[in-house]
Amino acid sequence: MKRVFLIVLDSFGIGEEPDAAAFGDVNVNTLRSVAGSPFFRVPNLWKLGLFNIDGVTVMEKNDSPIGSYGRLREKSMGKDTTIGHWEIAGVVSPKPLPTYPEGFPREILDEFSRRTGRGVLCNRPYSGTAVIQEYGNRHLETGDLIVYTSADSVFQIAAHEEVVPLEELYEDCRIAREILKGEHGVGRVIARPFIGPKDGPFTRTAHRHDFSLLPPKDTMLDHLKKAGKEVLAVGKIQDIFAGQGITEHVYTSGNAEGIERTLEWMDRDFEGLCFVNLVDFDMLYGHRRDVDGYAKALTYFDEKLPEMMKKVGPEDALMITADHGCDPAYLATTDHTREYVPFLVYAPSIAPVNFGTRETFADVAATVLALLGTKGETAGKPLL
Repeated sequence: MKRVFLIVLDSFGIGEEPDAAAFGDVNVNTLRSVAGSPFFRVPNLWKLGLFNIDGVTVMEKNDSPIGSYGRLREKSMGKDTTIGHWEIAGVVSPKPLPTYPEGFPREILDEFSRRTGRGVLCNRPYSGTAVIQEYGNRHLETGDLIVYTSADSVFQIAAHEEVVPLEELYEDCRIAREILKGEHGVGRVIARPFIGPKDGPFTRTAHRHDFSLLPPKDTMLDHLKKAGKEVLAVGKIQDIFAGQGITEHVYTSGNAEGIERTLEWMDRDFEGLCFVNLVDFDMLYGHRRDVDGYAKALTYFDEKLPEMMKKVGPEDALMITADHGCDPAYLATTDHTREYVPFLVYAPSIAPVNFGTRETFADVAATVLALLGTKGETAGKPLL
């Protein structure tokens, strides 16, 4: 193969894993939840074999799918974006990244304040949209940074764009990233800028930026880059891998722009991988428990699939998967959910195959490397 296009539908789980209860998730299934919405229409995913996958009981199966299909179980001890993407790229994480349900230790915040010159507000797990409404005015009055976390391994910094300019906020995040290492090495430090008048309402902007840990070992991205292949990153892939192993990247404002940038790069002559993250499923609909919004987003992606599939040449493969679940109908929490994810492959030169159930997301990395004729160690096995 010459080109592989790997698209991550961020949080599109297809049913709870056997150990889901240990992660606080009971009877979760993102696909099942969104399939119940009247806005859910995905005939092209049906053609690829989505509803033929093990354990999927919604919708009718396709007697003659045109894609290869299967489900992947997460082997890593986590259900967050960073660990999920690392495993897709071939690296399993046997230990979870640290989380802070009671807030960050005082010594971390004291060092952060000393180096940034600003105080800290909140320091608790919080909804990102709710925290700016509650602490926005105090932030405007004091200039202190709103620091909060979630069930994920994240250190999030919210600041009004007129109080803390974007470049200063990004530098504050770099400072936090330097501090948060070792036992406090959270998966991501996230800049969460917002706007709005005094007394609100406040609104988050599209200028979010993630500062991730470096993967603990080489991923498929590194193997491809070392082999002289191109690794093109669309959306937050650049941030998730801290730029490591990536030859070119483009940020996006959401799913629609991510799909358009992917279509543009499908018209480009290159040899290697185009790795895409479509974040809206998770950020706008999963965490906000918006079933219909999630269904509409999947329907939109499905409507764009034929346009992408037409651009898949005889030396190309189009892959679709996810990094975890985020069941929008699961109201016990607003966090990610521990679920299997789909793995769909469309390639004109490959006869459809049922992959069954695989034991690790890392099979994606092994398959990508095999198709592109590139050597490199991963925790998975090639499926084609």
